[in-house]
Amino acid sequence: MKLLNQLMNEQDSQHLSLVKNDPDPALQVPQLSPVRENIKSWLVSQLAERLEVDTSEIDIERDFIDYGLNSIEVVNLSGELENLLGRRLPPTLLLDYPTIESLAEYLVEDTSEDTGPNIHKKLEDEVEVSTYNPTTETEEIPLEYYNFDLYPEYLQLQKKLADINSTGIGNPFFIPQERINNNTTVIGGRELVNYATYNYLGMCGDPFVSNAAKEAINHYGTSVSASRLLSGEKPLHQELEREIADFIGVEDSILYVGGHATNVTTISHLFGQNDLILHDSLSHNSIFQGCLLSGATIIAFPHNDWEALDRLLRDRRHRYKRVLIAIEGVYSTDGDIPDLPKFIEIKKHYKTFLMVDEAHSIGTIGKHGRGISEYFGVNPNNVDLWMGTLSKSFASCGGYIAGSKALVEYLKYTSPGFVYSVGISPPDTASVLAAIQLLKREPERVARLQEMSRLFLESARERGLNTGMSKDSPVIPIIVGESIKSVMLSQNLFKRGINVPFMFYPSVPQNAARLRFFITCNHTEEQIRFTIDALAEELSLMGV
Repeated sequence: MKLLNQLMNEQDSQHLSLVKNDPDPALQVPQLSPVRENIKSWLVSQLAERLEVDTSEIDIERDFIDYGLNSIEVVNLSGELENLLGRRLPPTLLLDYPTIESLAEYLVEDTSEDTGPNIHKKLEDEVEVSTYNPTTETEEIPLEYYNFDLYPEYLQLQKKLADINSTGIGNPFFIPQERINNNTTVIGGRELVNYATYNYLGMCGDPFVSNAAKEAINHYGTSVSASRLLSGEKPLHQELEREIADFIGVEDSILYVGGHATNVTTISHLFGQNDLILHDSLSHNSIFQGCLLSGATIIAFPHNDWEALDRLLRDRRHRYKRVLIAIEGVYSTDGDIPDLPKFIEIKKHYKTFLMVDEAHSIGTIGKHGRGISEYFGVNPNNVDLWMGTLSKSFASCGGYIAGSKALVEYLKYTSPGFVYSVGISPPDTASVLAAIQLLKREPERVARLQEMSRLFLESARERGLNTGMSKDSPVIPIIVGESIKSVMLSQNLFKRGINVPFMFYPSVPQNAARLRFFITCNHTEEQIRFTIDALAEELSLMGV
């Protein structure tokens, strides 16, 4: 308390001195808010205490990070500031306003009347809080605030599951697949035609790919057991990163242990305050989560509408430093492909970054499966960030970012999802490497995949089935509208020997529930025609 009172007194005297000695008559009235100065003083004292230095050594215009505070310390300090002011603050506040000066300015402009006039009392209360017993207050905290069984979101989930179970079909989730997922699968000892796998090129289960994984285990074990930055690096990692970069046609690439995490950590790390991210309205959750965590301004433009994107940039580009445009190579719920040349043209005109998520396009489109750049015949170096997953065409687990050497080197030394994570495992790495090598030797896998995809799409449309926007990809929806109809259709097909998942809101828009068919190169013409016939019959019986 003595220290805080001293700080307040010093601050008040400094403020009066500033006003008194200012030679400009126009500035003889107080120009600095006492509230702002009180906040500055508190921050100075807190920072000095953490760094174990004198308050005179704290520069209010120096970035918090420059003082050596790590991200956890920054978030903790934000939390203490929240307690001080008695209102909620974002945990990244000190990253958004990285100096004492800018933070105090923001807090004064954004603060409520209660915070300002009572700042002295709040400072006193903050010190004396440990002298009283909070039992009375904690007894009034509702159970759902600290009990997962009563979590409102959990109760909502239970209701949704109960609604599905009430149809008599049981719980359709987490059903074990009893062998390799390919064009067929085994569930409950029964073989079914399978459309629930994105083993597009049949690489999962291929002897060449499996043997490569086994050999990697024999040589390196099942885990690299460390972050690659420190001691988890293996020769396989470097070999695969060169292979991916060569396959796409860019300078370098970086591997991550998870596909979803690849988007989240890359986007949130590269972009932040004063930046703008424009993403397609049907972007995958991983892109959206990365945008949210970045702290950048986020705008979703209408699906595949490059003209709307152009208008947004024409109006807003000048307000921001860095701008990212995020699209996908093949959209995972609709199976359509964006006009990449148009997006590249816009990216160049407005001097932005362009990111393409190729989770469902790498290995599946383009003559040799090299993705959307090969599909359109464009220079892959015109895209700044190529993202892809390793769990689909490449029969493994993880993700990658490919692009310039500068981009990859920066990510390898600084990206949280890479630096603070174990490296991708040896068998996962080796299986991807083998899958790419096999794909180069057997491009007919891609041709077969594209042939079967066309057959399914054309046959479905001939029977009047709603395939939405799907085009030239192995992702083909059959849209039925109501959520419960998608569940029932999936179950009815299951009884007829066809395994295909349903999708409904919020994974897809309201009243656009569907079955999503993943086609593989191993599907046969007979299987596809059997499936289309069954679909048409079941939909007719349901009145769809």
